[in-house]
Amino acid sequence: MVKSSSLKSPKKEEVIDQTIETLLQPKGWDEYIGQAKVKKSLRIILEAARRRGEPVDHLLFYGQAGLGKTTLAKLVALEMGAPLRITSGPAIEKAGDLAAVLSHLEENEILFIDEAHRLNRIIEEVLYPAMESRKIHIIIGKGPGARTISLDLPAFTLVAATTRVNLLSAPLRSRFGATFKLDYYDEKDIEVIIKRSANILGVNIDPAATSVLARAARFTPRTANRLLKRTRDYLEVHGGEVITEETAQKTLGVLEIDSLGLESHDQIFLNTIIEKFNGGPVGVGTIAAALNEDKGIIEDVYEPYLMRLGFLRRTPAGRVVEKAAFQHLGKQPSQQLL
Repeated sequence: MVKSSSLKSPKKEEVIDQTIETLLQPKGWDEYIGQAKVKKSLRIILEAARRRGEPVDHLLFYGQAGLGKTTLAKLVALEMGAPLRITSGPAIEKAGDLAAVLSHLEENEILFIDEAHRLNRIIEEVLYPAMESRKIHIIIGKGPGARTISLDLPAFTLVAATTRVNLLSAPLRSRFGATFKLDYYDEKDIEVIIKRSANILGVNIDPAATSVLARAARFTPRTANRLLKRTRDYLEVHGGEVITEETAQKTLGVLEIDSLGLESHDQIFLNTIIEKFNGGPVGVGTIAAALNEDKGIIEDVYEPYLMRLGFLRRTPAGRVVEKAAFQHLGKQPSQQLL
């Protein structure tokens, strides 16, 4: 059962007992920063279900990694006063694995499946009757002697999260009662998250340092907390009472992250298109071959943030590096952008 607790700065022994990530996770709606539209709609759904005394509808969260999908699932369980069982798409390899999970659910339990896009189609078909009629159909035996038995399931809620909603089949997507897209955070919300996390970790940070880390956090809370932890490490090793702007900038330098959060692989990606393909357009397959990288990694990891910055554009002819990226990298824009 997920239980709410008041927020206090942890003592050293408490930090040892819990992972840093667990400590930094919001313990209630008031501590969950950002995603205002999602929170507003979701709280209405939860409150209505609670008043009717029913389990909440199945929910689907999608968006880039690190935006808070797992945290939202935990808050749903907290709000509904329900137990939470967590698994992931890659962990469910066979239909029997999913049947084992479903058959052990308790009444009103919430099942959270992360990386749901990695469920194969056979497993998805087991989910259909489970989500609609709370039944699972299991085939026993093989060949002409095979038979199907049906097991009743308790009332439960499936909460699924994915970074690639397009890879979920249409029949599965249609069975969710509500679907929510989590967007990138704005810089102000990231600053609030950094200040909150610094307070939990017992670290003093000045406003200028908070701004430096927020700009480099890729509009993502997980990245913001990671940068804060590494800055705290730098402060611990080099001495000091407060994380200053200089401390934050030196930490980013050690991590090879620039002021806008571009890491070395982002810069290599952009420079490859600029230097080898005159800024584009160039197909993603060609870029993948030039970088010796997987096409899916480029589409899911490299490109979303660069597009959010306005550094990259997808066109029918291929990828094009925008003028802003040339300027940021200190390069002369190609003639087509002048």
